[in-house]
Amino acid sequence: MTPLATEKTGAWQATHVFYAANPRPFLLHCVRPLVAELAADGLLAGYFFINYWLEGPHVRLRLKPSSPAAEPEVARRTEQAVDAFLAERPALYEVDSGFLNDFYNTLFEIEFPGSERGHYMDEQGRMNLRPNNSRHREVYEPEFGKYGGPAGTELAEWHFRHSSDLVIDALATKNLHLRTVLLGASAQLMMVMSSTFLPERAELTDYLDSYYEFWHRAFPGTGFIGTDEYDRNYARTADGLRDRFARIRAATAPPGSARSLPGSLAGWAEHCAELRDRARKLALDGDLVFRSWDGERDERVTDPAVALPLLLSPYMHMTNNRLHVTIRDEAYLSHVLGRVLKESAEGSV
Repeated sequence: MTPLATEKTGAWQATHVFYAANPRPFLLHCVRPLVAELAADGLLAGYFFINYWLEGPHVRLRLKPSSPAAEPEVARRTEQAVDAFLAERPALYEVDSGFLNDFYNTLFEIEFPGSERGHYMDEQGRMNLRPNNSRHREVYEPEFGKYGGPAGTELAEWHFRHSSDLVIDALATKNLHLRTVLLGASAQLMMVMSSTFLPERAELTDYLDSYYEFWHRAFPGTGFIGTDEYDRNYARTADGLRDRFARIRAATAPPGSARSLPGSLAGWAEHCAELRDRARKLALDGDLVFRSWDGERDERVTDPAVALPLLLSPYMHMTNNRLHVTIRDEAYLSHVLGRVLKESAEGSV
């Protein structure tokens, strides 16, 4: 697919698949072959997925048909593939009681205060749960305010396809079920993307610190995002991360070569550089319009130095989301990476 193609395509289709288990089997044995088949038959212009928790753990699969005429066939094949997978490999775990339900309700209370809860809430004030092993066709609602308006959202959707492919390939080839492997993979992807968007050490250090602080503030009073615990774990990882971060920053900063990075990191670095350049051009052209933090107004951002950090955060978070990295672990990694960068600078001085 040509990035940001202008030919007439079909409307995005959103299918939410409630699957109370690790999504790896669903992504590898349902989504991957479905996407490959649709693409091979010329029916697909784009796709991506995210993991979500509202009304129970589920995968939100988004498919963009190649044309309006392809929409019915894409919908039919999607329903057929999802139903076949759920019949063959249903998730056996339920979340209607115990720790996970309490955890999801904590997220619910934080992210949906007061009147925003609406139809998501039951008579007891707790979050509704959709049936396990069920699929639901939903309206696709792009987050224009987060990604910079229609042009920024189109760029994000192009990027999300690459991110989704990257994660599904990693699930197929790496032992991401092991926590150390998962966190190592996440840390390297975060290092590449953040270094590509923000090559200056001081700016990148400040950004990683603020990224951690954002998650810390997002869960006040819960103990969910730690600091002391993170510092205790830091000593075990600092040396290896310091050397790897230095190599990645050298490869992603001019005149470095992304091709010097190992394996899939090289392709990820090249993609991130193209993503950064496209985002910078949108800003300079006046095509990025964000929603203000208070939700009261739209703000056109034309300075790439402002736009790139605004976009980096959701880009990086959604890749971690696809990897099934928890917010707690994402906050931990941003804290550790920021500290590594800061201390390596002090050491060089």
